[in-house]
Amino acid sequence: MNEKKAAAMIGFAQKAGKAAGGEFAAEKAVRSGSAYLMLIATDASENTRKKFTNMAAWYHVPVYTFLSRTELGRVQGKGARACIVITDENFARVIEAQLKEEETE
Repeated sequence: MNEKKAAAMIGFAQKAGKAAGGEFAAEKAVRSGSAYLMLIATDASENTRKKFTNMAAWYHVPVYTFLSRTELGRVQGKGARACIVITDENFARVIEAQLKEEETE
């Protein structure tokens, strides 16, 4: 259930203009310091996963593996996405709380 709530919040963040999807936009958001949460698709390639995990660690951005590329794109209202970055602290906090709850269940 929390997975659905987290997915809905990603959609809300996108509508509010607070989500950057796709590798280029996500990388730009992280490097500019505006990223608060990074979501990597479960079926992202090993290179993509390593690149974004290392980048997030360097810039101190929390990372979660969540949904497939197709599902991540769908909740954002776009095509398949390997990575989405949330650029609003409040949205990021709510989504992260939902994902942490999902991990403990």
